[in-house]
Amino acid sequence: ALLRHCPLLLPQNRQGTAYEGFLTAQGRDFHLRILLPEDFQMKNARVECSWSLKKILHGYRHILKQRLHSCPDLVTFMVELKTVLEIALKNKQDLHIPRPPEYYSCLVGDLETLGWNKVAYVDTGLATVKLKAEDSRGRQHLITLKLNAKYPTEPPDCLVDFPIRFAVSWMPQNSLTDVYNQFLAALESLKEFWDTLDEIDGQTWVLEPEHPTRSATARRIAIGNNVSVTVEVDPRHPNALPECYFLGADHVVTPLRTKLNNNMHLWDPEISLLQNLKDLLEIDFPSRAVLEKSDFAKDCGICYAYRLDGSAPDQVCDDPRCGQPFHQACLYEWLQGLPTSRQSFNVIFGECPYCNKVRKSKEQD
Repeated sequence: ALLRHCPLLLPQNRQGTAYEGFLTAQGRDFHLRILLPEDFQMKNARVECSWSLKKILHGYRHILKQRLHSCPDLVTFMVELKTVLEIALKNKQDLHIPRPPEYYSCLVGDLETLGWNKVAYVDTGLATVKLKAEDSRGRQHLITLKLNAKYPTEPPDCLVDFPIRFAVSWMPQNSLTDVYNQFLAALESLKEFWDTLDEIDGQTWVLEPEHPTRSATARRIAIGNNVSVTVEVDPRHPNALPECYFLGADHVVTPLRTKLNNNMHLWDPEISLLQNLKDLLEIDFPSRAVLEKSDFAKDCGICYAYRLDGSAPDQVCDDPRCGQPFHQACLYEWLQGLPTSRQSFNVIFGECPYCNKVRKSKEQD
C-alpha cells in the first residue's frame, strides 16, 4: 500500500522503522525521512524534511501534528501528508493569481448569508476564512477554509480538527452555507466519540497526551503508582471495546491483562467506555477529585524529569520492591553505558540503576 501511494519512499532497515525518499506532489519531488518507534505508534514518529518542503508546510504544522497523533499507520499518514502538501502548493500558487471582482462579491455575499456571527477570522486577502460552530454538547469547533481564485466554481479546501477525514460534497452552485451545514452534520456524527473522551478526561488522570486535540483518539490513563493503560478509541464506534496497552511492572499489569481477556464477553456497548473498563478490570481509576497527579505520576529515575520531549516515563522496573519508572530513551542510554550490559540486535540487557535487577530496553529510532 505504501509503495502504491509513495513509490519513491523506501525502507532503510529490516524492522521497517526508517523510511527515506521523496514525496511527489504536482509533478515535484520533495525529500523527506520518517523514523518510527518500535511499536509503530505514529504519535511518536519523527518526520525530517528538506528545507523547501519545510517552508511550504510551515503554516500547516499544527494540522500535521494532529494527523500524526490520530493516524493509525504510516500509509494513512502519508496519504494525509500528500493531501496537505497538495493544498499548500495550490494555495501558494493561488497567491499569484489575481482574483476577479466576482470572487470578492460572491464571497462577501456568502458570508453575509451565513452570518458574520459564525465567522472567527478572515485574512486581509480574503483567501482564508475560519468559521466557528458549537455542537449539541456545547463544545466549540473551528473549520478553516482556504479559497482559491476560482471559487465558487471550485470548492474551498477544508481543514478541521477531526479524528476522521472530512470531505465536502460540492457543486458550483453551492455556497459557504452548504459547507457549514456539512460541518455541523459531521460534528453531530462525532458527538458520542467526543462524549467518551470528555468523560475520560474529566473523571480520570490522563497522562498522555498532555493537551489532547479533538482529533486525538488515544488516552493513557493512570491506574495506580507507575501503572497505566493506553486506550485507542474508534471514532466511528466509540462504545466498542478499544485497543488497550498496559504500561507498568509485569507483576502488576499481567493480572490486569488477564482480567481484560477473561471478561471481554461482559463488554456492554449500551454503557460508557469508561464504565466498561472499570467493570472488566474490576478497578476504580484514580479520581481527579481525590488525588493529585503527583500522587502517581513519578519522575524518571535517570533524568529526574517527568516530561522528556513531551513523553512521560513508560518503563518500570519489574522488581516489586523497586518499581522505579524511566523514560525508554533514558533507560536505553543508561544500559548502553554499563560495561556489564549485553546487546542483541536493538535490545539491550543490563542492571536497573536502583536495584540491580536485570532490565531490557529497546532502542528508539
